[in-house]
Amino acid sequence: MSCQVGRKKMIFTGNANPQLAEEISQELGIPLGESQISHFSDEEIRVRIFETVRGADTFVIQPTCAPANTNLMELLIMIDALRRASAKHITAVIPYYGYARQDRKTQPRDPITAKLVANLITAAGADRVLTMDLHAGQIQGFFDIPLDNLKALPILVQYIQSKNLDDIVVVSPDVGGVTRARDLAERLGSKIAIIDKRRPDANVSEVMHIIGDVRGKTAIIVDDIIDTAGTIVQAAAALVAEGAKDVIACCSHPVLSGPAIERIQDSVLSEVIVTNSIPLGNKKIDKIKVLSIAPLLAEAISRVYEERSISELFI
Repeated sequence: MSCQVGRKKMIFTGNANPQLAEEISQELGIPLGESQISHFSDEEIRVRIFETVRGADTFVIQPTCAPANTNLMELLIMIDALRRASAKHITAVIPYYGYARQDRKTQPRDPITAKLVANLITAAGADRVLTMDLHAGQIQGFFDIPLDNLKALPILVQYIQSKNLDDIVVVSPDVGGVTRARDLAERLGSKIAIIDKRRPDANVSEVMHIIGDVRGKTAIIVDDIIDTAGTIVQAAAALVAEGAKDVIACCSHPVLSGPAIERIQDSVLSEVIVTNSIPLGNKKIDKIKVLSIAPLLAEAISRVYEERSISELFI
């Protein structure tokens, strides 16, 4: 172990997901650092760190989920506060990386906001980023600092296997998610199917047809994000129409914006498996099963601190 004797490890959290931060703190056996995030009367964000961080390895836990702009600014200001207080290393732990879907130009004069956010995090003073299931793999290359992209797949697999399901087929909701579906299928020892669809506009999808055999099988739709749930709900209906006996959906990041909860509640889906990378708040319903990523993030934080391999977690 190469960590220096006496070097402190400190965990701080913003307001985006304090419950997850508390779980990580308990897993690590160290208390959360004392800090306060509030707002001035004009809604500008105020960050105060109440204990010394000089020479410490600090970790800021803050997904940039909704309200994305507020949570992103909290993260940037906390990083800046720690840098100016002489923290030795600052790792931004971002379980859900917002703006990730704006990762390339699809129309003239489009911004690449995922790259802009990467620049902001780096400029604020972060030395490293820990995130999970980036929407697009190339975002790793947007950073000029080390980035570790963790995978929620082992957590999802463990839960699915505990259900002892028969005749499973893993379904990708679009062609772009085939690699993710194949990884899950290999771990579950099942075949895959693909939903062939077109997307005429943002947050609007139309299922075309299903590639693969789903008749009489339990279909597990896997995606990285469920946002408005339109894609997942339409895919589930198409699978049932093709003879699937049951449909389950799983994802890493439950954005669940707009009509998502109502759509899921009224759909043919029997269960939606998600992680707590994003807090559900008042969006909890019986159909949604939340799995904790706190043990995974805690182990990754320990490995960063001790300068050990992160990739060994997924071998």
